[in-house]
Amino acid sequence: MIRLSKSIIGNKEAQEVTRILLEDGYLGMGAEVGRFETEIANYINVPAQNVVCVNTGTSALHLAVEAVVEKGFEVLVSSLTFLSSYQAISAAGAIPVSCDVYEDSFSIDLDDAQRRITKKTKAIMAVHYASNPANIEQLYSFAQKNNLRVIEDAAHAFGCEYKGKKVGSFGDIICFSFDGIKNITSGEGGAIVTNDTNVLSIVKDARLLSIEKDSDKRYSGQRSWDFDVKRQGYRYHMSNIFAAIGRVQLSRLDTEFAPKRIELLNKYKELLVTNSKIVFQKQEEESYVVPHICSIRVLGNERNKLKQILEDHSIPVGIHYKPNHLLTFYKTDYSLPVTEKLYDEIMTLPLHPELQISDVETICDIINKYLN
Repeated sequence: MIRLSKSIIGNKEAQEVTRILLEDGYLGMGAEVGRFETEIANYINVPAQNVVCVNTGTSALHLAVEAVVEKGFEVLVSSLTFLSSYQAISAAGAIPVSCDVYEDSFSIDLDDAQRRITKKTKAIMAVHYASNPANIEQLYSFAQKNNLRVIEDAAHAFGCEYKGKKVGSFGDIICFSFDGIKNITSGEGGAIVTNDTNVLSIVKDARLLSIEKDSDKRYSGQRSWDFDVKRQGYRYHMSNIFAAIGRVQLSRLDTEFAPKRIELLNKYKELLVTNSKIVFQKQEEESYVVPHICSIRVLGNERNKLKQILEDHSIPVGIHYKPNHLLTFYKTDYSLPVTEKLYDEIMTLPLHPELQISDVETICDIINKYLN
């Protein structure tokens, strides 16, 4: 059976979870989380203290926004993103300001964003849609010009590179997701990466009820008893069990997961390149993309028909995503024409490391027969 996405977990992950259960004996946040943070840091080439693991990518975004944006102030964000980007902003008491996207890269349209800046605008959230760190240099120039903090929603982009540097090794505040179907998984999990020492201090404490400097004690098997709390905190910490899974997954990324994901996306492009009704998202030549999803545009008002045909052949497809400015909670009084156009065209094809090349050939054969 072909699946749209899938968690790829094996015996090694199971063995490491068993080790935590039977040998380590502590299931909460402890030394294993610290080891995972260090290995992430080594992988993306940043100091170990710059990485903070949490329980979800959404938690990472929430803590990042809360650390740099005061309640009632605004964050520019593309509407074409998963709901978690918006929920993280509003949960922090900030206001998400919906922006349009570029039609080719699906990244935030900086001209549209410029029009939406007010005296309350404090940050811009860069969403690396489908793992693509597009227009990242232009975005940071835009942020510098407008005195904005940058929070990168890199939920899709762990393992990706721009100009030979790992996403997370440069920039302001970068947030990753390690949920069940991402490029690597820890079951559930996420991470914040930044070199801003003030932000690091805030998020390290805030992930566990804002108990000051509790992380170091937890990593050495101790607890804080005589402590102070100076701001709101949460139960957002990662567990040793999740960290154990994540460490194995990280060791498999470059040798197994990334090559297979890239191979599958390239095969889709090879087999659909001549189809005039299929358009792939533009990727910059300077980028190395490990695709979390394969999102295509289906032109000519054919998307819904093609979606049904594929589903009739037991091939699941998705739509990433319904624009947030169309949701009741975040509804705007203005339209975003490119985003709304893309919403009528985009469709996500199956992609995960256990998908076979023969599966891609089957899917593309159906698409090409229908859209000939």
